[in-house]
Formats: sequence, structure tokens, C-alpha cells
Amino acid sequence: MARFTLPRDLYHGKNAIDALKSFKGKKAMVCVGGSSMRKFGFLDKVINNLKEAGMEVRTFEGIESDPSVDTVMNGAQAMLDFGPDWIVAIGGGSPIDAAKAMWIKYEYPEITFEEMCKVFGIPELRKKAHFCAISSTSGTATEVTAFSIITDYKKGIKYPIADFEITPDVAIVDPELAHTMPKKLVAHTGMDALTHAVEAYVSTANNDYTDPLALHAIEMIRDNLVKSYNGDMSSRDSMHNAQCLAGMAFSNALLGIVHSMAHKTGAIFADYGAHIIHGAANAMYLPKVIAFNAKDPAAKKRYAKIADVIGLGGKDESEKVSLLIAYIRKFNDDLNIPHGIKFYGKDSFPCSEGFVPESVFLERLHDIAVNAIADACTGSNPRQPSVEEMEKLLKCCYYDTEVDF
Repeated sequence: MARFTLPRDLYHGKNAIDALKSFKGKKAMVCVGGSSMRKFGFLDKVINNLKEAGMEVRTFEGIESDPSVDTVMNGAQAMLDFGPDWIVAIGGGSPIDAAKAMWIKYEYPEITFEEMCKVFGIPELRKKAHFCAISSTSGTATEVTAFSIITDYKKGIKYPIADFEITPDVAIVDPELAHTMPKKLVAHTGMDALTHAVEAYVSTANNDYTDPLALHAIEMIRDNLVKSYNGDMSSRDSMHNAQCLAGMAFSNALLGIVHSMAHKTGAIFADYGAHIIHGAANAMYLPKVIAFNAKDPAAKKRYAKIADVIGLGGKDESEKVSLLIAYIRKFNDDLNIPHGIKFYGKDSFPCSEGFVPESVFLERLHDIAVNAIADACTGSNPRQPSVEEMEKLLKCCYYDTEVDF
């Protein structure tokens, strides 16, 4: 038996944010990241809409990119002090992910972070509050997913929390919020969305309900990502929907080792100023993982199907997979994303203030590989790597070399 779970309600399109006016409740805690949602007036609109619904409103602001365990604990304490019956998270993946984890701790104050990270082991929520997510970026789709990513900076590791209990009750996908994204964010979130769709389609948990969502998302990304990056707001609107469809797919079909590797490399080099942005990591790793997974016949067939759907051509499955890899690499070129960790943060690819020295990468390689294999996303990957294979794959992702094993 399989399960397919989405938010009960999804409001989408222009002015979807006004759905908040119809919410029933007494108190709402609004969780938000930096200043952009306040700067562009969306935070005030959320607060005013909730007040129009008759609620007392408090905010928890300043949630950082790649939110920390400490932020989660602080936010949960603020909720315990206030006692909301609605938690409303607005922004990109970071504030929504953080608010999901805060929600768990708010409902179960004694739970530890380690217990929260037990895959599909969260106790029943909604005893104190319901959850609404309003996305401002077009990539994570956390507004419709059963996942949250929280970073333990002491260990330099991102941990996925995975449980259908944290699927939001309400998702609001209003394209006007995505119009505020800077160009680099469009690129990184767009490649995150593409990775979600591709990994969901080849996951061992794929099914008849997730496949159409994944394939249509890939088609929409093909048609709209580069145009959105170059400033076409109609395409920006379409990307906001595409990433949501990809999220519906992967929340129910799960992911693979592109995400396992991205989770375990994102913060591990932060002491060198090289915080590898999640979407950029996915973009760099995806072509290598396709080459690795395509050694599995079932995965190879599915990658070939993706190539067919987006019209890449090719006379047989092997050629179709090669064309798909080349196509994704072309996306990275068009979006100014490097092809390997070695080049991340260099002047030609200004993604980060720092970069990852080769000696440091090699020193930490084994631990990264071990942690990546232990990641929650690895189990649904179509080909299960050994530690040695994961090390080889990570080296290919560092040096941008061919995967031939």
C-alpha cells in the first residue's frame, strides 16, 4: 500500500494570498525570513488579512537561509509563549522549513531534534495548530511537501525531516511573490525544481499518481526557466506553478542521491566561506547522478522517457540519456551555474564568497560519503551506492569528470 498526500487546500493565481481573510481561528504566528517580504509589502498584507479574519497576530522574523536547530528551538518557544492556532509561514524554503520544525516542537515540547529527524516518525500534529505555507520562491515547493531541511551547524550537516504530518494544511501559490526574486535565486531555485521532478520520476517509489506531475513539471521548466531567468514575468508565473507540481511529485515519490549529496555538502565547507547553495549543488550533481543511475536498466528507461517527453531525440536509450545529461549541462551554462564544486565561488561563477580547496575536499570526502549514504533520500534512489562509489561520485562532482562506474 502506498500513500499520496497533499495540502487540503491549495490557493493559486494572482491575489491568492487574500484567501487568508477566510481563515477561522483566534491567534496566528507568522514566520518569515529576512526583510524582502516586509520590503515588498507582502508581510503586511498577510498580517492585515489575518487580522481581517479576526485573529491576533504575532511575527517571528529573521529566519536565516538554511535555518539552524537553534532558530527552530527559539521559534518554538515563541509559539509556546503565544499559543497560536494557526502557523503561517511566508517566504522561500528556509522560513517555511523552519516553521514546520517549530510546529513539531510547539505541539510536542519534550521532543528532541534527533527524534524529529526519525523518518516518518513524527507524532500526530494539529492538536494545537494548523499550518499554512506561502511560497515566495520557485524551487523548494515546501508549501506542498512532507519535508523540512534543518542545518546543524555544529556538525556542518543538513538534516531532512520527513513525515506526512508536516504537509501543510493550506498552500498559497501566488505568483506575485515570485516576481521579487533576484536573478541568481531564479536560477538556483529553478534547478532545484528540475531536480525534484527528475528524481521523483526515477525514484523507486514512483507511481501512477506522481509520474504525470513530474513529467509535466519538467515540460514546464523546459519552456520557462531560462526565460524566467532573463526577466519574462509570464514565464516566472509558470515556473511558480511548475515547482509546485514537482513538489507534489517528490513529496509522494521521494527523491534520490542528488539531494543526499547536496544535503551533506551544503554547509560542510562553510568554514571556508563556501556555503554551497542547495539549488546550485543540485544543478552540479544532477548530470553526474543521471550517469551513475543509468547503469540500472529501469532508471535508464525512465531517463530516456524524460528525453522523449521534452523532445531531445536519440536513437536508443543510451543516446537519449547522453542527450539528457548534455541538456541539463546546457541549462547550467545558460543560468551561470558551474559544473563542479572545484569551480564554485570562483570569479567566473560568483555563487559564493569562498571556494572549496582541493585538499579540504579530499580530507572530508570520506565523511561526506558516509553521511550522504545515511541521508533519508538515499533509500529511494534507483541505484544504491557503496561508500567507495559515493566517494568516486563526489570526486566527479568536484572535478567535473565523467562517471564511468
